[in-house]
Parts: sequence; C-alpha cells; structure tokens
Amino acid sequence: MATKKTTPSYIIREATEADLPVLVDFLKKLALHVNGEPDLDLKESEYQRLLEVLEAALASPDKRIVVAEQPGVGLVGMGDVTVWSSQSIWEQATVAEYRSAILDDIWVEPEFRKAGIFKALLRSLVDFADERGAHDLMLEYSSSNKEAKSAWTRLGFKTTGIRAAAFTHHVKEALI
Repeated sequence: MATKKTTPSYIIREATEADLPVLVDFLKKLALHVNGEPDLDLKESEYQRLLEVLEAALASPDKRIVVAEQPGVGLVGMGDVTVWSSQSIWEQATVAEYRSAILDDIWVEPEFRKAGIFKALLRSLVDFADERGAHDLMLEYSSSNKEAKSAWTRLGFKTTGIRAAAFTHHVKEALI
C-alpha cells in the first residue's frame, strides 16, 4: 500500500523587515523559555536594540534569517545562521581559509511543534551554510535545556567544549 505524502501547511522563507516585530517577540519567548522565566514585557530600549540587530542581520550577506509562515495564521517559527571565516593558525605553504556556520535562535511556537517546522527551518539554514562553503555547524544551548540537547543529539551534534561566561568587572576584580 502506497503512503500518501502530504504537503506541509507552512511556508519556509527568508525573513523581511515586515517580520521583525514578530521576530523580536520570538527572541523574547526563546530567552524566557531557556531561562524558565514567566512572560514579561521588554523595555522599549531593548525592543529597539533587538529590532536594529535583526535589521542589520537581514542586510548581511553572511547571515540568513528564515521564518515559518502558516497561511491564515502568520509566523510560527524562525531560525538564523551566520557563516564566518577564519585563517588556519598553522604555518602552511598556502593560506587556508576555514568556514564555519553558527546556528542560532531557532524557535517554533509550542502549538506548531511536531509538524516538521523545526526540520524545515534547519534544512534551509544548513543549505545556506553549505552554499557558502561552511565545513561545520556549531551551536550552543543552555545545559538545562534537555529538550534542545535531545533534538541536537538526534541530528548528530556532539558536545565539543564548554562555554564559560563572566562579567567583565568580575574578571577585572580578579586580576587585581
């Protein structure tokens, strides 16, 4: 018996300036989800800062923001990737450029999860990275986010290091 292949009810496309207010809301929801915090309103200055960051990202040739749009509903997900280059640190006969891609801020609204949107967003981001010659993909997620760890592990990502963070003034005090 042949299986019937259904057409997804969502569209994956590049983000536009008109999408930016919704993307700021998605970023807020993602941050609150990661930190386990209740909903809150962004300060106007933070809202404007995020709008400016996203607007600059749309103009960057090395960055791609994609959205998932559900016809009749609106945006239900987003993701972004940045491709960057570095030079090899080892002396070589020729200059070696190494290109990596950093996946970031992938979000799907909870009521639209398990519909293939996450994989479709990720496929679009990985295609962009591959087209620009990225050799590997990197990402980070909170160690407390078990859902993210499970999803990324299923996709072949392996923990390769530990990211540590500190406030500048704490480091300066410790150096005294």
